[in-house]
Amino acid sequence: MAFFGNLLKRGLRIGEILEHRQVDPMQQQIRTLRRLLKRAQHTSFGQYYNFKDILKANHNLAREFQASVPVFDYDTMYERWWHMALRGVENVSWRGKIKYFALSSGTSGAPSKHIPVSDEMRRAMRHAGLKMFFALTNFDVDPEQYTKPMLMLGGSSDLQSQGDYYMGDLSGINASQPPFWLRPYYKPGTEIARIRDWEERINEIARLAPEWDIGFIVGIPSWLQLMMERIIEYHNLDNIHQIWPNLKVCVHGGIAFEPLKKGFEKLLAHPLVYMDTYLASEGFIAYQDRPETRAMRLLVRNGIFFEFIPFNSTNFDEEGRLTGHPQAALPIDEVQEGVDYALVISTCSGAWRYLIGDTVRFTNKERWEIIITGRIKHFLSICGEHLSVDNMNQGIQEVEEKLDISIREFTVSPVVQEGRFAHKWYIGCEPMADSAAVARILDERLMEVNDDYRTERSSLLSVQVETIPVGLFYRWQESKGKMGGQNKFPRVMKGRQFEEWEAFVRQRIKNRGSKASASKANQ
Repeated sequence: MAFFGNLLKRGLRIGEILEHRQVDPMQQQIRTLRRLLKRAQHTSFGQYYNFKDILKANHNLAREFQASVPVFDYDTMYERWWHMALRGVENVSWRGKIKYFALSSGTSGAPSKHIPVSDEMRRAMRHAGLKMFFALTNFDVDPEQYTKPMLMLGGSSDLQSQGDYYMGDLSGINASQPPFWLRPYYKPGTEIARIRDWEERINEIARLAPEWDIGFIVGIPSWLQLMMERIIEYHNLDNIHQIWPNLKVCVHGGIAFEPLKKGFEKLLAHPLVYMDTYLASEGFIAYQDRPETRAMRLLVRNGIFFEFIPFNSTNFDEEGRLTGHPQAALPIDEVQEGVDYALVISTCSGAWRYLIGDTVRFTNKERWEIIITGRIKHFLSICGEHLSVDNMNQGIQEVEEKLDISIREFTVSPVVQEGRFAHKWYIGCEPMADSAAVARILDERLMEVNDDYRTERSSLLSVQVETIPVGLFYRWQESKGKMGGQNKFPRVMKGRQFEEWEAFVRQRIKNRGSKASASKANQ
């Protein structure tokens, strides 16, 4: 097996070298845009926005495209176009009939979005997955590791048939037909992957875990952590390496891993090689291709054309909506490092100038590397503090380090008390920590990483923190049918959703207190 591992690694290394030969990212992006426009010019969308005329602009294709097609969010794209594709109409915004729709909410409790996934997009995502596998040769991975099975924890691959199309979690869509090169290594296997109930599926994985020599785990880190905890509990282990001694690589995405890393590594006998990915329901956007940075490299020639709108008060209001007169969206050759941008994509699934909802920041423009800094609707700026999810993650990580605790979930909301604004945090930690100590460290760190927060701090009441059992976050997601897959707990809650969450927490804590009192009375 060592010989085969070395042979495979050499092949992957050649693929990585070919993938990173010197290219002009803007040139690749223009080629991608031209290909997208050509393939969609005879669709209803392409005819409405005159793609045929846009294609005549040989030297200013991107500018002509931007001048002709407006920016869409999900609601406008769905109401004007995608609803027809969902009813089986062909050639709406992408050629042919869409056979798969990815269900995506982005936050617990929000109504599901139906994101079209074309055959071309599925091929593009498989291609991106192979490129990502190539990039593992840049990490400290033993050649024999490439012969080990890969456990991918996603949504159920038992898709919901709607007659003319199927719908489900994107990870479930991809798992329903894994690429040929992955099939010999893929775990938990198609039968278990089809189980829809999260608890049943995770219990089956735990039961069969000793039969697999897992070398890679792939998924959202919070769900991977729950899976490993279940396996450890099921087999009465001290750590996961007692059952998977060759587990050495974790490919993760969906949420920031750094705040979870401390608790995650308590389940291990030794740290893993970590690779971050940016796979959205709309497409495979970026992946980490070198270990010396947490940033990810944009896939500039994989069926997606990127634009970047500066994420500031000129372009977006306090609810994260585009203002009436936003500044022009920038192509990749005009972005600057250190600036937060709202990401806009046009794809081979028929998303056009689509505001995906994420904000990104370039950390290395020459290598097209980005980090995700948050969501356009998941930030706090009730008095100009401009607090991003990336800032929040840094604050949470500081609390973990100083108090030696593990914080697995958190959420925060703007509230008004006594006529003044405040930030109300709910933090799930293990072991439970003093709320006042958490608030003090969190507040101090946020003032260090965000100048606007420090400046506006006097306008806010003191930071309010309530530490709660982390299980309450999962019970909430379970009540919403959002366990596993690509589901994530919202880092920022507002309005009715936060009111519902607080009522849920209060009721669960009350019930727990009542049970404890009854138990004490019976003793």
